[in-house]
This record gives sequence, structure tokens and C-alpha cells, in this order.
Amino acid sequence: MDVHGPGTWDALLARSGASGVYTSMGSYADAELVGLVEAAAEMLQIAPGDVLRWFGREAMPRLAERFPVFFDGASGLRGFVLSLNSIIHAEVRKLYPGAECPVFEFRIEEDGALEIIYRSPRKMCALIEGFMAGAATHFDEAITMTQHECMHDGADACVFSLAQATAGARLSADAPG
Repeated sequence: MDVHGPGTWDALLARSGASGVYTSMGSYADAELVGLVEAAAEMLQIAPGDVLRWFGREAMPRLAERFPVFFDGASGLRGFVLSLNSIIHAEVRKLYPGAECPVFEFRIEEDGALEIIYRSPRKMCALIEGFMAGAATHFDEAITMTQHECMHDGADACVFSLAQATAGARLSADAPG
């Protein structure tokens, strides 16, 4: 609403058929989110993945404001990312019993990049890209993020490489398809 105004939100709700009644403590059907994303993509004339990337980037400052403990305790972007399973998603499950959080695995690549393996039945790898971009901005770090495998292409996980960018770059993201 902040970017496009309340009229756009009302139009989005009408187009998607979503209820529009949301609270921070609520749990909502995946189909409702998918409907909102698809409606936004149609209205903005962009791909659904681009809607998710935008949302992830834009959500990060709000998440940092609402849950500063997740950010303040991190030594930077890498520390924040590595806390996803053990700290952040553990807290999400406390706040929202029954929440289905994605699962991440991490490996350090030979060049020092962080390999992120993402698994979720929701297959929202574009949202992960947006969250990483938003988190990089929060920590004032320039990154490159390359997606090597994607569940949308039949892989059992989405696999990304996350590395510090060269000088002058803010975010470079390459994704299949």
C-alpha cells in the first residue's frame, strides 16, 4: 500500500478474490498468497517472480524494525542467513505453532561463496532472492547471487551461490528461466 496506494490494494483484493483481512498473528492459505501474487503480476504487467522479489526486498526493512533481535545479533549478511533455520525459523514456529517454514542447507564453496540450498513445497525461490537483496541492503553489503538449480525446472531444491560483489555493484542476480 505504501508504494501504490490504498486504491491499488483494494483493486488487488478484488482481482484476486482475497479477503484482505490480515493480522500479524494470523495464518493464511497458500492459495490466497498465490492469488495475490498473480493478481499483482497482472496489474503491474510483470512476472510473478518479479512481484515476489520486490516484496522480499521491500519487506526486509519492516522485518528488521519489527524483529530487531534477528538482525542486531548477526555479524552481517552471512551471519544473518546462517541463522535462518536455527534462530529465525525456530522463533517463527514459537509465534505461529504449525508454521511450515522452508528448510535451508548451507555449504561454503571453494571460492568462499555461501551455497544456499532451499527446499519448500511453496517453491518461492524468487522471494528468497528478494529477501537476500533486502538483507544485503540492511547490512550495507554488496552481493552477487546466482541460482544454479530451481525446483520450477524439476530440481528437488533451489540452489544459490551468495558472494560479496565487486566494488560498485549493489546486487546482481542471475536466475534460470
